[in-house]
Amino acid sequence: MRLRIERSQDPTNEEREAILAPLRTYNAAQAGLAKPEPVALLVRDDNGEILGGLYGRVFYQWLFIELLSVPEEGRGLGLGSKLMQMAEELAQENECVGIWLDTFSFQAPEFYKKLGYSEFGQIVDYPPGDKRHFFQKRLIHPL
Repeated sequence: MRLRIERSQDPTNEEREAILAPLRTYNAAQAGLAKPEPVALLVRDDNGEILGGLYGRVFYQWLFIELLSVPEEGRGLGLGSKLMQMAEELAQENECVGIWLDTFSFQAPEFYKKLGYSEFGQIVDYPPGDKRHFFQKRLIHPL
């Protein structure tokens, strides 16, 4: 069989899934079958409109927080800390080992440090002139 590489000018979800399928098969063989479970905590106004919240997924017994957004009118009121506390409770309910997330230097790295998260990596100049920080908080500590 001959293999070749071609560039997809406008990648489709079908192409992504074709690349992902063998990776999922390999990962399942190495680490066991796992299905990401999405989680969301929504911040709504009096009209029920979603103004922010937290979105993530539980995968391989870790909660990955993909998005955290506190509406402008909710900042400084402890809303972000409450969302993170609720995320920890959710992670514990799901018997997660820990929680991980990433943030930019112009967003909230100090906020996560105050909540007990430890930085385990960063990418300098992403975007140029700033950094992307990676944080984790273990909920179950190794023996």
